[in-house]
Amino acid sequence: MPSTAYSLFLPGLTADDDLDTVINWGLGADSTAYLARMLTDPAAHGIDLQRTAVLYMATGSEWPETRLLCEEFMLPLLREHRVRFVQLARNGHLKADGITALDDSRHPEQLHARGAWTLWEEMESVGTVPQQAGVRKCSLRAKGEVGDLWLGRVFGGRPFRQILGFNADEPGRPLADTTHSKIRSRTGVFPLIEWGWGRREVEDYLQMRFGVHWPKSYCTFCCFPVSMGALPAHLERMRTHPGIAGQVLRLEYTAMSLNPTATLYGRTGSLLDMLDPSQPRDLACLEAFARELDTPWALYHVRRLFLLTADGRRRPVMRSTERVDLGRPQQLARRLTSLSQRHHLDVEHDRLYGRARAWVRPRQDSWPMAEELFCTAPARVIDKQDGGFENAWDALVSGSGAQLQLP
Repeated sequence: MPSTAYSLFLPGLTADDDLDTVINWGLGADSTAYLARMLTDPAAHGIDLQRTAVLYMATGSEWPETRLLCEEFMLPLLREHRVRFVQLARNGHLKADGITALDDSRHPEQLHARGAWTLWEEMESVGTVPQQAGVRKCSLRAKGEVGDLWLGRVFGGRPFRQILGFNADEPGRPLADTTHSKIRSRTGVFPLIEWGWGRREVEDYLQMRFGVHWPKSYCTFCCFPVSMGALPAHLERMRTHPGIAGQVLRLEYTAMSLNPTATLYGRTGSLLDMLDPSQPRDLACLEAFARELDTPWALYHVRRLFLLTADGRRRPVMRSTERVDLGRPQQLARRLTSLSQRHHLDVEHDRLYGRARAWVRPRQDSWPMAEELFCTAPARVIDKQDGGFENAWDALVSGSGAQLQLP
């Protein structure tokens, strides 16, 4: 197949009856080790390369060293064996926006780092960070749904194999993969588990094969290094890339301005608190963060509702975020302070980085409850309100507390 790019749901991609196997490549050590070993003798591993495609879903925030390693060692292998390599990305926030194949080729020349939409842009535009509780929704949106759209179009309901690089240290992941997959015609295959290869065997093989340590693949702002027990290595990566650290700190700082509990690493804490300004490499990250804050700021009105279902279970939190002014952080902080004093409200000041926050309705200890605040933060967050919010707000808080109106 010639090198090409195309979009879904637009013309350009049809069912492919010659394809019966896809290999998910996440760029990390596990799936890379499988690919590299399989390509030494595809037939011995049950692979017909003419009937196989390798899929990569670009999230937009992969670490630079991972991209460089892939282009130096793996893309030449894919070209040598004429492996069909399909690079996909989401077009927008909504599923209806479709996806784009950034490249679909048997001679890939580059790894495309991002498409029209990135998970980072989604997180920053709504002022949040990845959520640690429950399933990895961010991964499902940026990878799972993207791959499923492509697979659905190409296979059209025909049976096929999907090879995934879960290693033998992750015996529970195949069950989770089967549970979350919406394509019933697929059969998941997990060769690393069959080989008994855990993380150590994977890294040893890549070290032997390419002479390099292959790092974990995940987004720069991922919250899961904590749960993976990789926080020290993750912080070391941040120190190696202070510019990236500065951007991630801005993402977290913005989210925590709107919601003080929105730390990047959950109960483990915030990235900002983990950096020590007395250490030169940490200081470089913090200086990069300060430069990231040299941007237009906004004053936001944020409301949240913590409601219960009819049978007493907690509903997903509802939120309304409204940008009410633009300016420099000091100017907005002065305005918020002046208005808050008139209403006898205290103002929290972060004098080091500029944030100001005033609580109209502080969060309580029990549901149902309402929370309301005004805060300043980098002007990256869009106006957004959950459906039915105003009616639910009026029903819960009408006549029940202070009002702070900003003219």
